[in-house]
Amino acid sequence: MSEQALTCVDDYRHPQGQTASVTGRTWGEKGRTPIVRRTGNRFSVNAMSAISTKGRMHFMVFTETFDANVMCRFLDRLAGHFDHKVHLVLDGHSAHRSRKVRAWLADHPDRIELHFLPSYSPELNPDELVNADLKRSPPIHSRARDQAQLAAEIRRFFHRRQRQPHIIRGYSGGPHVRYILE
Repeated sequence: MSEQALTCVDDYRHPQGQTASVTGRTWGEKGRTPIVRRTGNRFSVNAMSAISTKGRMHFMVFTETFDANVMCRFLDRLAGHFDHKVHLVLDGHSAHRSRKVRAWLADHPDRIELHFLPSYSPELNPDELVNADLKRSPPIHSRARDQAQLAAEIRRFFHRRQRQPHIIRGYSGGPHVRYILE
Protein backbone atom coordinates (compact mmCIF):
# COMPACT_ATOMS: atom_id res chain seq x y z
CA MET A 1 0.00 0.00 0.00
CA SER A 2 1.59 3.30 -1.07
CA GLU A 3 1.22 6.40 1.05
CA GLN A 4 -0.26 9.77 0.13
CA ALA A 5 1.89 12.61 1.37
CA LEU A 6 -0.28 15.01 3.09
CA THR A 7 -3.63 16.44 3.42
CA CYS A 8 -4.10 19.56 5.52
CA VAL A 9 -7.14 19.81 7.74
CA ASP A 10 -8.85 22.75 9.36
CA ASP A 11 -12.20 23.39 11.00
CA TYR A 12 -14.21 26.60 10.79
CA ARG A 13 -17.26 28.23 12.31
CA HIS A 14 -19.41 30.44 10.10
CA PRO A 15 -21.81 32.65 12.03
CA GLN A 16 -24.56 34.59 10.40
CA GLY A 17 -27.48 36.49 11.75
CA GLN A 18 -28.03 39.62 13.76
CA THR A 19 -24.40 40.75 14.08
CA ALA A 20 -23.37 39.96 10.51
CA SER A 21 -23.14 42.87 8.10
CA VAL A 22 -26.13 43.47 5.88
CA THR A 23 -25.54 42.75 2.22
CA GLY A 24 -27.74 43.43 -0.75
CA ARG A 25 -29.82 46.31 -2.02
CA THR A 26 -33.36 47.46 -1.78
CA TRP A 27 -35.39 50.38 -2.98
CA GLY A 28 -37.57 52.95 -1.32
CA GLU A 29 -39.61 56.00 -2.04
CA LYS A 30 -37.50 59.11 -2.62
CA GLY A 31 -36.85 60.85 0.67
CA ARG A 32 -37.92 57.86 2.82
CA THR A 33 -35.39 55.39 4.18
CA PRO A 34 -36.48 51.82 3.41
CA ILE A 35 -36.82 49.47 6.37
CA VAL A 36 -35.64 45.92 5.84
CA ARG A 37 -37.25 43.53 8.29
CA ARG A 38 -35.08 40.73 9.68
CA THR A 39 -35.68 38.13 12.33
CA GLY A 40 -32.60 38.99 14.39
CA ASN A 41 -31.96 35.30 14.95
CA ARG A 42 -28.36 34.20 15.16
CA PHE A 43 -27.23 30.91 13.72
CA SER A 44 -24.02 29.27 12.63
CA VAL A 45 -22.72 26.31 10.71
CA ASN A 46 -19.42 24.51 11.19
CA ALA A 47 -17.31 22.97 8.47
CA MET A 48 -14.03 21.19 8.11
CA SER A 49 -12.03 20.41 5.05
CA ALA A 50 -8.93 18.58 3.97
CA ILE A 51 -6.93 19.60 0.91
CA SER A 52 -4.07 17.95 -0.92
CA THR A 53 -1.25 19.33 -3.01
CA LYS A 54 -2.73 17.48 -5.99
CA GLY A 55 -5.87 19.63 -5.89
CA ARG A 56 -8.25 17.30 -4.07
CA MET A 57 -10.62 18.57 -1.43
CA HIS A 58 -12.77 16.68 1.06
CA PHE A 59 -15.16 18.46 3.37
CA MET A 60 -17.89 18.05 5.93
CA VAL A 61 -20.50 20.63 6.97
CA PHE A 62 -22.18 20.14 10.35
CA THR A 63 -24.25 22.06 12.88
CA GLU A 64 -23.12 20.49 16.13
CA THR A 65 -20.10 21.62 18.13
CA PHE A 66 -16.73 20.50 16.80
CA ASP A 67 -15.45 17.80 19.15
CA ALA A 68 -13.72 14.41 19.09
CA ASN A 69 -16.87 12.64 17.85
CA VAL A 70 -17.08 14.94 14.82
CA MET A 71 -13.34 14.54 14.21
CA CYS A 72 -13.63 10.74 14.25
CA ARG A 73 -16.58 10.92 11.85
CA PHE A 74 -14.47 13.06 9.51
CA LEU A 75 -11.54 10.64 9.77
CA ASP A 76 -13.88 7.74 8.88
CA ARG A 77 -15.15 9.60 5.85
CA LEU A 78 -11.67 10.67 4.77
CA ALA A 79 -10.19 7.17 5.15
CA GLY A 80 -13.01 5.81 2.99
CA HIS A 81 -11.89 7.97 0.06
CA PHE A 82 -8.37 6.54 -0.11
CA ASP A 83 -6.96 3.06 -0.65
CA HIS A 84 -3.64 4.00 0.97
CA LYS A 85 -2.36 5.67 4.12
CA VAL A 86 -3.04 9.40 4.38
CA HIS A 87 -0.88 11.84 6.32
CA LEU A 88 -2.86 14.69 7.85
CA VAL A 89 -1.34 17.99 8.94
CA LEU A 90 -3.43 19.58 11.71
CA ASP A 91 -3.35 22.39 14.22
CA GLY A 92 -3.33 21.69 17.93
CA HIS A 93 -7.11 21.83 18.54
CA SER A 94 -8.07 19.76 21.58
CA ALA A 95 -10.43 17.60 19.48
CA HIS A 96 -7.50 16.63 17.22
CA ARG A 97 -5.47 15.44 20.23
CA SER A 98 -8.31 13.85 22.20
CA ARG A 99 -8.27 10.37 23.70
CA LYS A 100 -11.09 9.30 21.37
CA VAL A 101 -9.17 10.38 18.25
CA ARG A 102 -6.03 8.62 19.50
CA ALA A 103 -8.11 5.47 20.02
CA TRP A 104 -9.51 5.78 16.48
CA LEU A 105 -5.96 6.12 15.11
CA ALA A 106 -4.80 3.09 17.11
CA ASP A 107 -7.64 1.06 15.54
CA HIS A 108 -6.67 2.27 12.03
CA PRO A 109 -2.85 2.52 12.03
CA ASP A 110 -2.58 1.78 8.29
CA ARG A 111 -5.20 4.37 7.25
CA ILE A 112 -4.30 7.79 8.66
CA GLU A 113 -1.33 9.34 10.45
CA LEU A 114 -1.51 12.76 12.10
CA HIS A 115 1.21 15.43 12.08
CA PHE A 116 0.74 18.52 14.23
CA LEU A 117 1.72 22.08 13.40
CA PRO A 118 3.48 24.19 16.03
CA SER A 119 1.21 26.17 18.35
CA TYR A 120 -0.11 29.52 17.13
CA SER A 121 1.01 29.06 13.53
CA PRO A 122 -2.05 29.26 11.26
CA GLU A 123 0.14 30.66 8.48
CA LEU A 124 1.68 27.18 8.12
CA ASN A 125 -1.69 25.55 7.37
CA PRO A 126 -2.77 26.01 3.74
CA ASP A 127 -6.29 24.93 4.68
CA GLU A 128 -6.62 28.25 6.54
CA LEU A 129 -6.66 29.82 3.06
CA VAL A 130 -9.76 27.76 2.26
CA ASN A 131 -11.45 29.35 5.26
CA ALA A 132 -10.36 32.84 4.14
CA ASP A 133 -11.59 32.10 0.61
CA LEU A 134 -14.94 30.92 1.95
CA LYS A 135 -15.40 34.05 4.04
CA ARG A 136 -14.50 36.30 1.07
CA SER A 137 -16.82 34.52 -1.36
CA PRO A 138 -20.12 36.34 -1.67
CA PRO A 139 -23.25 34.23 -1.45
CA ILE A 140 -24.36 33.09 -4.88
CA HIS A 141 -28.02 33.23 -4.07
CA SER A 142 -29.45 35.48 -1.40
CA ARG A 143 -28.36 35.99 2.18
CA ALA A 144 -29.12 32.89 4.24
CA ARG A 145 -32.18 33.31 6.41
CA ASP A 146 -31.69 30.20 8.52
CA GLN A 147 -29.15 27.54 9.40
CA ALA A 148 -30.22 25.18 6.60
CA GLN A 149 -29.75 27.86 3.94
CA LEU A 150 -26.34 28.79 5.34
CA ALA A 151 -25.26 25.12 5.35
CA ALA A 152 -26.45 24.76 1.73
CA GLU A 153 -24.51 27.89 0.71
CA ILE A 154 -21.31 26.57 2.34
CA ARG A 155 -21.75 23.17 0.66
CA ARG A 156 -22.16 24.95 -2.71
CA PHE A 157 -18.87 26.77 -2.09
CA PHE A 158 -17.03 23.53 -1.31
CA HIS A 159 -18.55 21.71 -4.31
CA ARG A 160 -17.53 24.62 -6.54
CA ARG A 161 -13.96 24.47 -5.22
CA GLN A 162 -13.82 20.69 -5.72
CA ARG A 163 -14.33 21.35 -9.44
CA GLN A 164 -11.44 23.86 -9.40
CA PRO A 165 -8.31 21.86 -8.52
CA HIS A 166 -6.04 24.64 -9.76
CA ILE A 167 -7.35 26.89 -6.97
CA ILE A 168 -6.93 24.15 -4.37
CA ARG A 169 -3.33 23.57 -5.51
CA GLY A 170 -2.79 27.34 -5.21
CA TYR A 171 -3.54 27.23 -1.49
CA SER A 172 -0.24 25.33 -1.09
CA GLY A 173 1.78 27.81 -3.16
CA GLY A 174 2.54 30.44 -0.53
CA PRO A 175 6.03 30.87 0.91
CA HIS A 176 5.00 29.75 4.43
CA VAL A 177 3.50 26.46 3.22
CA ARG A 178 6.14 25.34 0.73
CA TYR A 179 7.21 22.67 3.21
CA ILE A 180 4.21 20.65 2.05
CA LEU A 181 5.54 20.34 -1.49
CA GLU A 182 8.86 18.85 -0.38
